[in-house]
Parts: sequence; C-alpha cells; structure tokens
Amino acid sequence: MRLLRFIRILAVVWRYRLDEIVVTSLKNRALVRLVDWTTFGAPREPRAVRLRRALEDLGPIFVKFGQVLSTRRDLLPTDIADELARLQDRVPPFASETAMREIERGLRRPIDAVFSSFDREPVASASIAQVHFAVLKEGAHAGKEVAVKVLRPNMLQAIEKDLSLMDAGARLIEKLWRDGKRLRPRAIVAEFDKYLHDELDLMREAANASQLRRNFAGSALFVVPEMHFDYCSDNVLVMQRMTGIPISRMDRLLEAGIDIKKLSRDGVTIFFMQVFDHAFFHADMHPGNILVGTVGDQFNKYIGLDFGIVGTLSESDKNYLAQNFLAFFQHDYKRVAELHIESGWVPADTRVDELENAVRACCEPVFDKPLKDISLGQVLMRVFQASQRFNLEVQPQLVLLQKTLINIEGLGRQLDPELDLWKTAKPFLERWMEDQVGWRGMEARLKREAMQWTYLLPQLPRLMHAALTRHHDDGRLIEEVRMLRREQRLTNIWYAVATVLLAAVIALAGWTVWRA
Repeated sequence: MRLLRFIRILAVVWRYRLDEIVVTSLKNRALVRLVDWTTFGAPREPRAVRLRRALEDLGPIFVKFGQVLSTRRDLLPTDIADELARLQDRVPPFASETAMREIERGLRRPIDAVFSSFDREPVASASIAQVHFAVLKEGAHAGKEVAVKVLRPNMLQAIEKDLSLMDAGARLIEKLWRDGKRLRPRAIVAEFDKYLHDELDLMREAANASQLRRNFAGSALFVVPEMHFDYCSDNVLVMQRMTGIPISRMDRLLEAGIDIKKLSRDGVTIFFMQVFDHAFFHADMHPGNILVGTVGDQFNKYIGLDFGIVGTLSESDKNYLAQNFLAFFQHDYKRVAELHIESGWVPADTRVDELENAVRACCEPVFDKPLKDISLGQVLMRVFQASQRFNLEVQPQLVLLQKTLINIEGLGRQLDPELDLWKTAKPFLERWMEDQVGWRGMEARLKREAMQWTYLLPQLPRLMHAALTRHHDDGRLIEEVRMLRREQRLTNIWYAVATVLLAAVIALAGWTVWRA
C-alpha cells in the first residue's frame, strides 16, 4: 500500500508538472536538462494553480501542508501564496446529497426533524469537513441560526495511508541521516498522528471549543461560538452561527472601520494568553479559521472557528518557555543556554559559553526590528542549524506550538508589518513570571494546596499514635521509639525555623532584584 501511494504521489507530480517549479530553482544545468528530457510539453496552467490542485488531489495532509505554507508570504512568491490561500476555506466540496446523508447518519434523525431550514450548498469546504448553514427546529434553541459541520466520508482510511507513508519516511531518516535520531522524526509523526485522529472526532472538537469558550468568557479580544452538544456526534458538529469578515480580507476590514493595528497586537496577546495563562491553545490558527466581528459586542474581536487541533502544555513546559522568552527579550543569552542544559535538551557536559554564543548569533540580528524586516521561520532555521553542533533534541510536544507561533507571525505580518512582536509580548511575559515566581504566585499555590492540608492535618495525631503503639508487645522498643521521635521533633522544629528564615531572606532578595 505504501508503494502504491508513493507511485500515486509521483504520478500527481508528473501530471501537474511540478518538476517545472523545482527546475526554476536548480543551479546545475545538467540536472535541468535531465528533468526536461523526462517530461513532455509545457504546462498549460500557471505554476501556483498546478501546485494547489496537486495538493488537493493528494489529500488532507497535503492540503494542511499547503494551508501552513500560505501564511508564509515572506518565504513564498506572491502568486503561490495567493493560490495556496484558497486551500483555507475553498477546497472543492463533496456532494450535498452525501453531506446530508452523513448528517442524518450522525444525528440518527432526518434533517427535516432537526432543522426548520437547511442550506444545501456549503458555505465553506476544507480538507476534512465542510459547513452548511441551518436553523434549529426544536428544543430550547429553536429558531437559532447554526452552522453544521460534517466530515468528509472515508477520511480515516485516506489519512492513515499518508501517515503510514510519513512514518516509513521518518524511519528512513533515522537510519540514513546522521542527525536523524536527534531530530526524533518518528516521535513528531506520532504527535501529528494523534492530533489528526483527534480532528476526525467532531465530538472532541466540540469539547475543545467549549473549553476555549470558557477560558475566554467575557474576553474583550476573542470570541468562541457556543456548541450545541445535543446535536453533535463523531461526524457532525452543530454550533452557533458566527458572522464576521475573514481576517485575510484586509479591504473589507478597513471598510468596516476595524482597527488593524489593535487587531495585530490582540493576536499576539491571545496567543500568549492561551499558552501561558491557560496552557490550552488553538493550534490551527490560519486565516481560514478566523473571522473579525463587525457588529455589537463582537466588533473588532477575533472569532475562532475549527477547533479540531488544540495543544496543551505541562507546568514544566510553560515555565521553561516563559523563562526562555523572557531571557530572549532581555538579551540574556547565557540564561537561555543554562535553561537548555537544565532541561536536559542538550547534553549536561555542554559548555554554557559556547551555547550562549551560538544563541546570540541567531537572535541578536532580529531584535528591535518590525515584523516586515524579520522572519521567525528564518530564525528557527538558524537555531536548527546551530543546534546540530550541540545535539539539541527536538521536543515533539512543542511542534504544534512552533507551528502556531509561525501562523501568528504570518497573521501579524499581514495585518501590521510594523508590529514589534518583542515589545508587544514582553510586558505580558513579565507579568506572567511575576505571577508564577513572585508573591502572587506563592499565594495562589498556597490556596491550591490548602484543601489537601485540611484533609491531612487532622489525621496526624491518629497516624502518630498508630506508629508509636505498633510494637505494643515490646515496651523497650516503644520507649526507644518515643525518645527518637522526641529528638527528631526538636530537630525538625529547628530545621523548619532555619528553612523559613532562609527562604524569607532569599525571597526578599529575589523580590528586590526583580523590582530593580
């Protein structure tokens, strides 16, 4: 099956003459002539159209790859970026009759029994599903306008074929490439496998959206539609219908009076809030999944759509990332190097000064520049190249975060090329670090632990009595144990007093340095 899929990929490349796109960038004329001899005739369509159609033919994973590429206009020619943007919400739809049949299968009821009206023509079509507008007919939400998302049929088989091919490629990379094991390509493929399969369960997507909606309840920045769980299943999702302008339509946003600069700053803030405040982030924020509200209390706010892929971070991941970001913004490259060693991402015997110099060479040239003059993609590539020298391991759990950050950069560049990403993010991270390691962070942790303390403290006398009387048949042993425990209690008291005093001195010194 893998061989057949590989042959099909080559056939699609040949059919759409994608070799012509590669040839234009080759410097070796012998290779150019070799490719020319193996192909016949000139392409009839523009190269960008052929690339987009080839990705559509190859299936959902390749379409998603094109979606990510479409946000990187700094890396792509304008014609290719414009055409790939069509993949975000204009993938050719499947037949309406098929969609209605799938909806009825998921809801286990006829469409007429659930909706008072249903638009047969889809309003949007993506790589995995398409969306129809409707009006609910029954229940507490009768009369409400909704959006009905339905999965394309037979998606699981198509995705598993491509994932199998990707896994085979990852195995070859690990065996044949010198840095293959360090980059952990199989672990990265496994991570994408997990999230792609999650995306095929629309009930899971509804739960993701509900969590994000709760996280941003009352927010002045981000709006998440309400999910109608009574009408959701693994292949059908029914949610509140949202109205707004696609964030990629700059002309319409300006006509509607949207504050573009504020919108660009808000996008950065939303990203960091999701990562550091919630540890739960929308990991597919390409322009096709974002509207901008134009009416009522949604004016000038982001409206999120498509919640099939989300990312989560552990407390240690959050702490590591926040300290890295803050150290970057403060040009403290030595601290960045120390964090990499402390986290175990590079070998413990790595020289701090050498890693510090490598990080400085990657990051110093981009500071204090607007987004139009820098590219996070290029910075990440330079970091990747430098990391080969230090055997830095790729962390699969952060791959989605890196992808999301690149999407955010693409949005920011599109909205406001003058946006200074560093200055926008620095105050947020400084506040977050103070909340984590300052007095407010200590107070919050004490409150979290208080419930556990109230459960354990009343049990201590009973537990101590049970321990002291366990050997009731040996009086001497009991007395010796009691004497040892008395001595231990005195020692513990003096140790606790000394520890508290020392912690107070350290905390006061740290607070003074932080404020300075």
